Amino acid sequence: MGTTLSMVDVASARRNMVDTQLRTYDVTSKRLLDAVEAVDRACFLPTDRQHLAYVDQAVVLIAADGKVRTLLPPMIFARMLQAVDLEMGEKVLDVAGGSGYSAAVIAAMGGDVVALEETEALTMLAASALQSAGYSTVASQTGDLAKGHAAGAPYDVIFINGAILTQPLQLLAQLRDGGRLVAVEGTGRAGRVTVYSKSGDVVGKRGIFDAAAAPLAAFAEKPVFSF
Repeated sequence: MGTTLSMVDVASARRNMVDTQLRTYDVTSKRLLDAVEAVDRACFLPTDRQHLAYVDQAVVLIAADGKVRTLLPPMIFARMLQAVDLEMGEKVLDVAGGSGYSAAVIAAMGGDVVALEETEALTMLAASALQSAGYSTVASQTGDLAKGHAAGAPYDVIFINGAILTQPLQLLAQLRDGGRLVAVEGTGRAGRVTVYSKSGDVVGKRGIFDAAAAPLAAFAEKPVFSF
């Protein structure tokens, strides 16, 4: 059974997370650290899991339609976001963010955020949490994750909250020149946080660090049939 934290406990737990999980693991961006400390991660979790808000682990969420999402561990999330070097005012497509925590942190950093989820229940979950937490400027959209949200393109940054097994080609096409996309490529011990960068018609990529994340079905390998 979960326990409810007081406001003082929450602030202390959040500060401790920043100091022990982020600062000590190469997260050095002051703007990012300030944003993570400003956003109450517990607000984006169901009541019975709020006691896990500042633990160094992924947290599973279940939407009203039974769709499952997993919030990335704080350290992995922060290092991924730091890797794209987000600037104030940049337009960001936040993919598969579940309850909206990632979108809230990006908004707190000054990003212009579009949060994309694949079912109405997940979109409503995020929109409700973001509204309650005071991040009503985030635009919540529903659609195929692999196809992105072309109506809002081009984007400066695309942040994928999970592991992908295929190149996100349609998302890369929605980056503006100079845009960056970050995701975990591969699953389990083969997972690696990777940043794609677009320069003109050329897209390059570089691995940043090893990490595990829940796989996203929209970016699963397509079956190959043999006859």
